[in-house]
Amino acid sequence: MAGEKEEVKVMGRGGGERMAPWEQHSAVISIPRFDYNAPSSLLHHSHSGFLVTCPIKREKSATKEAMSILEKFIGFFNSGSSEGLEVSDANVAAKRRKICKGEIDGEFAIGVESESVTPNSADTAGKASEGSCLSSAKSDTNVERNPILSLVKLTKSGLVFFTFPMNYSPDVVDILSNIIHSLESGSLSLPLWCHRIFPVQATCCLNEKELRPVVSNLVLQFVNNKQNQLARPIKFAVGYNRRGIEETEVKISKNTSGDSDAFTLLDRNKCFSIVAAAVKDAVSDSVVDLKSPELSVLVELLPISGVPIGSLVVAISVLPHNLVSTKPRLCIKALVFNMKAGSERKIK
Repeated sequence: MAGEKEEVKVMGRGGGERMAPWEQHSAVISIPRFDYNAPSSLLHHSHSGFLVTCPIKREKSATKEAMSILEKFIGFFNSGSSEGLEVSDANVAAKRRKICKGEIDGEFAIGVESESVTPNSADTAGKASEGSCLSSAKSDTNVERNPILSLVKLTKSGLVFFTFPMNYSPDVVDILSNIIHSLESGSLSLPLWCHRIFPVQATCCLNEKELRPVVSNLVLQFVNNKQNQLARPIKFAVGYNRRGIEETEVKISKNTSGDSDAFTLLDRNKCFSIVAAAVKDAVSDSVVDLKSPELSVLVELLPISGVPIGSLVVAISVLPHNLVSTKPRLCIKALVFNMKAGSERKIK
């Protein structure tokens, strides 16, 4: 019929049907929709989650890989697909029917079919196969609707950001520790696209009024955790990453007129001094040690899409020494390494 969409399918010589390879990939491994309520929520409430670094223009591959890793340790993601991969429940069911029919008939060739499906188009055996596939589709849909992590849209390439619901704050540092332990033991396959996973313990706006108490509270939690064996005085270091700041600075210069108070902490030295003061608030006898810190306070600027001009959000974590590397700079430990010339070369 004119106006109806057409889709490519793979058909067997015996009449079997099957989804094309790219359809199978997007249907079997779905990407969550972006949470477009996230910018407003992150401006007004603290969230925990994970910030994943990956190669530029490989964000979708890294998203799927991160989902696969994180699901093993924390559960399922929000339902749905990302922009460009969105499919309705009806389309998913139709595509699953094609997979099942193809599996019955076995061999394949290229063909074209209208998107509409009528009840008379399938024989008795096909209907039986459809029933089992539809049941599976419904079951999968019900599982996917358990909301645990949401995907947040960013303006900077090479990053993927997941957040937990506002009132749900699991121990993200412990989750990352378990992931790294599984990678080192070989029980978890080494990732191809995810370079680092930064465990976000809290978020806040980038200003002294919000940043200082958040850091102090996280440091107190770390010090009071009996699992952390700390010597006195406590040695600490501060890391500050401003990914996406170039774009932010351009927007500020175009849209603000001399009001620089809101962006004071974009200066590294100013941010370092505020964070160091917050650590001193929590532990008075702490000292800075950039080479072998017992705890590291990492602050990551989040280039969140949809945040109003003049508002900057940061992710904060206080981490033990075994989850960070200090050379060439203080940062979260890489997930994988490559063997080259008999030495380990960590992914940057």
